[in-house]
Amino acid sequence: MIYDYIITTGTGEQLNLADYKGKVIMVVNTATGCGFTPQYAPIEQMYRDYHEQGLEILDIPCNQFGAQAPGTDEEIHEFCTVHFNTTFPQMKKADVNGENELPLYTYLKSQKGFEGFNEHPFKELLEKMFAQADPDWDKKSDIKWNFTKFIIDREGNVVARFEPTADMADVEACVKALL
Repeated sequence: MIYDYIITTGTGEQLNLADYKGKVIMVVNTATGCGFTPQYAPIEQMYRDYHEQGLEILDIPCNQFGAQAPGTDEEIHEFCTVHFNTTFPQMKKADVNGENELPLYTYLKSQKGFEGFNEHPFKELLEKMFAQADPDWDKKSDIKWNFTKFIIDREGNVVARFEPTADMADVEACVKALL
């Protein structure tokens, strides 16, 4: 269950997800130098609009995709606050795939696998890139790129996975329905 995990904040503190019981949680792997980086703006807007109603955001920077989050935790935090005025908490940079992946991501991927990219200007490019690297890429639950979002309901169930190509209005609609 999601509440069994403890993760580390960007400032090095331990965050017990059991403290988020009764909240709607969005877990998102982020990067500061990605074509999807502008999604910080609607994510921040959702946090401002719905935090009082019970939305929590776990921003987990990750440098596994195109080395697009190369900075330190402090540099990433500064970038986000300066460029996107983010107020939601950021976690320590972590891997979301592979032998060093955050155990939280092992769990999330076991609950909601990859179901394909949405229509988006980057869809064809991403699919071609992954197909060249691995013919079975679309059958694996791995995180494919930055800004993959998992939505957890108030009971701790992983109810949705949104790929970075998803329309942010659809992500917001999912969150609103759970609040």
